[in-house]
Amino acid sequence: MILVFGSTGQLARELQLLDADLVFLSREQADLSHPEECAKAIIRHQPEAVINTAAFTNVDEAEAREDLATIVNGAAPTVMAETCAAVGLPFLNVSSDYVFGGSGREPWTAEAEVSPLNAYGRSKAMGEEGVRNAGGACVNLRTSWVFSVHGRNFLKSMLALGKQRDSLEIVADQIGGPTPASDLAIACLVIATKLIEDPSLAGTYHFSGEPDVSWADFARAIFEECGHDVEVIDIATSDYPRPAERPLNSRLDCSGLSAFGLERPHWRKSVRHIIQSRGKQ
Repeated sequence: MILVFGSTGQLARELQLLDADLVFLSREQADLSHPEECAKAIIRHQPEAVINTAAFTNVDEAEAREDLATIVNGAAPTVMAETCAAVGLPFLNVSSDYVFGGSGREPWTAEAEVSPLNAYGRSKAMGEEGVRNAGGACVNLRTSWVFSVHGRNFLKSMLALGKQRDSLEIVADQIGGPTPASDLAIACLVIATKLIEDPSLAGTYHFSGEPDVSWADFARAIFEECGHDVEVIDIATSDYPRPAERPLNSRLDCSGLSAFGLERPHWRKSVRHIIQSRGKQ
């Protein structure tokens, strides 16, 4: 059995759809704002491995609530990893491209130095460091621009706005890899399972969809797939100010995935599948 922290987020809900021996913990069962609860839950359930999908994910709100984001995204994963290391369990922590500063045009390698621009990124970087230093069979899996049929995400926002608007201004100077939550869920399960078999695979890895695109081009692809005639107008990040600064370069070097027999998923295929499935509902 694999224990999963989180039950309502995009990734957790996709994991629930997999035919696997997984047990999910909701916030009521293990509140990450109280990290000691996470340690107790791991000891109580005695799993074969642990996956953390739970997080404080509101990037802009984290600017005003950095103390809470730091506990949830930083302290809680650290306690999980330390508990798993103490009892010999593999641990997988899902992290973010936001740990990087976003400069340049080359994909960030897993070994690149982190330099977060905002409170959310700082909290995730803290969590990564704690997981790395825990000493066990631990993996930090960074991802970017996650989308699915569940919850709030860019794809669902574009599908809704495309029914209401003839044109939309979308940021065109942020580049990254949109990641289907369904493929990310499979990757998490594969990595956790292989860690049980081979703890030496511990480390930091990247998983994002391909090809890398701007938010504007991602929106164009969504509208093409759903048949909405919406003009996408390119704008700069500076034209759309938000509380939290966003990295311009979120490209991730995912070459390390070969250690697990994984490849980057093609996000457009998943966009098409989600749109078609929504049409049948």
